[in-house]
Amino acid sequence: MRYITIALAKGRLAELTIDLLEQAGLDVSELRVKSRKLIFTDEANKFKFILVKASDVPTYVEYGAADIGVVGRDTLLEEGRNLYELIDLGFGACRMCVAGPKELAGKLDAINNMRVASKYVNIAKHYYALEKKQSVEIIKLNGSVELAPLVGLSEVIVDIVESGKTLKENGLAVLEEICDLSARFVVNRVSMKVEKERIMGLADKLRALVAN
Repeated sequence: MRYITIALAKGRLAELTIDLLEQAGLDVSELRVKSRKLIFTDEANKFKFILVKASDVPTYVEYGAADIGVVGRDTLLEEGRNLYELIDLGFGACRMCVAGPKELAGKLDAINNMRVASKYVNIAKHYYALEKKQSVEIIKLNGSVELAPLVGLSEVIVDIVESGKTLKENGLAVLEEICDLSARFVVNRVSMKVEKERIMGLADKLRALVAN
């Protein structure tokens, strides 16, 4: 029996996933030991776990280096990989939003040559081109996106919002909601054919746990 490999997004998402996989009957004890290892095994159930950067999870899964991945929907939308998205796991819930100074509320459609700063360039492009039918300039930033409207780099930002506290502290507000986000269970298309029984067996257990 071959190993089924699961790619986990390093950090908080991995911790929540590990708890869920343990409840589903997998041996995740190796993953709980602090170490620099990147590959962990559950010998009894023939599963392997790899810890990778969140933005790389869809790549590992699409190319078959991992059969399964657990990653946020924001990463899936941004990366646009060819995968099966099987389950909304529900945790890591937040929203992708357009945010900016609150005085711009209700006035965004009237701004000509609007500049939008974001880490999520593809999500922003898709939203403005396909949903808003609005021509904007998108500026890629890698961190502290909230700063952009404050220093005149952009009128608004597209970013993940959880509580909205960071926005509020910087005098910004949510102006439009793009979509809801949470952790997703994704599967490589070939793996789904070759190991359908085992993958669906795990998926069904996780689905039942999430439903409770």
